[in-house]
Formats: sequence, C-alpha cells, structure tokens
Amino acid sequence: QVPLVESGGGLVQAGGSLRLSCAASKTLVRVTAMGWYRQVPGKPRETVAIISAGGTPTYAGAVKGRFTISRDNNKNTVDLQMNSLKPEDTAVYYCNTALKSVSWGQGTQVTVSS
Repeated sequence: QVPLVESGGGLVQAGGSLRLSCAASKTLVRVTAMGWYRQVPGKPRETVAIISAGGTPTYAGAVKGRFTISRDNNKNTVDLQMNSLKPEDTAVYYCNTALKSVSWGQGTQVTVSS
C-alpha cells in the first residue's frame, strides 16, 4: 500500500480554486499532525500548511487567508482547499506528516495561469 497519495491538482486561472486531497492510513490521518508542502524546480520543498493532531491549523504567510487545511476522518484524507490562487502558487504539492516521516508520494501538479 502506497502510504500517501495526493490528488486534485490541475490547471486553473489566477483567482480560481482547487481542492487537493491526500489519502493516507487511518492512523496517520486521525492521530498524527499532517501537512501539505510544495516544491518548484530548483527550490527546496516548503511547508504550506500543518494541521495538528488536535485539529489546529497553521499556515505559511504566503497562503494565510487563502488556503484551508482539514481532515476528513470518514475518508481518511487530509485536504487543502486553495482559493484566490496566484501564479506563484504553481508547484507540485505533496502531503506528509509534520515530521516528514513517511516516504514522499508522487505529488500533484498545480499550475496557475495569469
């Protein structure tokens, strides 16, 4: 079983929205702090949002107020709602634990056109 599977990326115009989903094991989703990360070629992977085991979210300054991280315990997913997208949000998006302790998945490409 692949531990992390990201989906929901795509091509969207600036100002649009996308919802990313990360399918993971029940244990990871329900009891572990999880996060979304993104990477563009030539740059290190950066943290976008973290949701604590208790459900408290934290966001990178660049996405605060536009992105929302959440858990769906019924589906065993960690989701990222992205609104008011900007071209600079273009990246491959990944999920992992807050400690980045699981093998990285394939990620999902998000492309925002101007």
